[in-house]
Amino acid sequence: MYSYDVTSVSFESFMSISQGKKVVLLYPWSNYRNVFLSYFLSGLSEGLLYYRVPESGGTTATWVRGLMQSIQNTSADFGAQLTAALVSGGPAEIGQALAADLAQLNGGRIILYLDELDRVPHDAAFQQFITGLVESLESGTQLAVNSRLLTYDPWIEWVNRDEAVVLGTSNQRNHLIFNKERELKPQLEVYAFGRGHAVSNGREIQSWDGALPRNLFFYFIDNPLVTRDQIFEIFWPKLSVRDATNVFHVTKRKITERISMMVGDGESYELTSYSTGFYVPSDKIVRHYDVADFEQAMEGALLARDRATRLNLYSEAIDMYKAPFLFPLNLPWVTARRKQLQSTYAEALNGMARLKADEQAWEESVGFYVRALKESPQREDFHRGAMQMYINLGRNADAWQHYSLLEKQLKRTLGVKPSRETQALMTGLE
Repeated sequence: MYSYDVTSVSFESFMSISQGKKVVLLYPWSNYRNVFLSYFLSGLSEGLLYYRVPESGGTTATWVRGLMQSIQNTSADFGAQLTAALVSGGPAEIGQALAADLAQLNGGRIILYLDELDRVPHDAAFQQFITGLVESLESGTQLAVNSRLLTYDPWIEWVNRDEAVVLGTSNQRNHLIFNKERELKPQLEVYAFGRGHAVSNGREIQSWDGALPRNLFFYFIDNPLVTRDQIFEIFWPKLSVRDATNVFHVTKRKITERISMMVGDGESYELTSYSTGFYVPSDKIVRHYDVADFEQAMEGALLARDRATRLNLYSEAIDMYKAPFLFPLNLPWVTARRKQLQSTYAEALNGMARLKADEQAWEESVGFYVRALKESPQREDFHRGAMQMYINLGRNADAWQHYSLLEKQLKRTLGVKPSRETQALMTGLE
């Protein structure tokens, strides 16, 4: 993972961008918490107070007491006002007391980094605490927050007042979700590499009321511009148009219900809307899709002119490909898409192999070629690349063994010999 490309901000520019802001919000879709944290650790080793909320979460008083004890491990005198507020104060007073104690710490700029904040209930008490804390922060003290629930109040208020900065959106298709004077929309995170799961506003959708709503959901996500006829052909090719229409609308309504239940504000959030003959993404929710980000990284890598950019984007794409697409679901459209993405992943590995070969990093290069061959064993150019790396490493026996395997595979599957280019590579090799 490469921090500059992930965040599009160096530590120095981060310091400049966030100067004077009370709150630093780390974009909820971002998978790069460790990158931001490494920035803080390397640039603010003396001014960073890091606390990761435990899985148990708990009430405001419970987890804030854990936070206080964590800070006391390095600043034993910390927490005089907070201790008193935890005994007799309400949530707002606890937040104000925490801000006051932070102001008493010696040093320059202080950042209180709260990680995994989605583990605590985002209820009225939480909002009162956060408001009390942020409104009472003195100059030079900031709150940094990583949580999937950043779309909840009261964060948007500080963004609108220009008292908060949002980081981690540079590689996201929808960019900032905290744009000023914009309606705050629920966030839908969809992960399709592997078995597939969806998170609506920080809460995973675990029940779909049957396989059909789930399958149609992923089809819509993967096909953002689709006609009704295409949908019917995929899902109900043997039903009459009337029957297919009825089943479709019932299934589509179930998807809406599942998304809306997780948002939990009483509103109805449709995944798609109908426009000029096509079903397109609804503008009521903001989508984030790992497959789309994977394909975007690959597109960027193929178009990039400089080597460093290609290297970073190939690495990003490889990291995102966690497992085959919606495996082990075997619907025809899923199987076809899985093969396509698997081939694209193999190209990412091949790209990395070639770049490593350019660096004369032969061992790393052959490793990527071997991984690429697991995805696309029929690609003779991948085999040839692996053999060349073995030769460069002086491992001629491994090169011949690989050539023998390729020769047998081509004869068995296609009834042909290796190409002249591959044979020429081995000519004169002992």
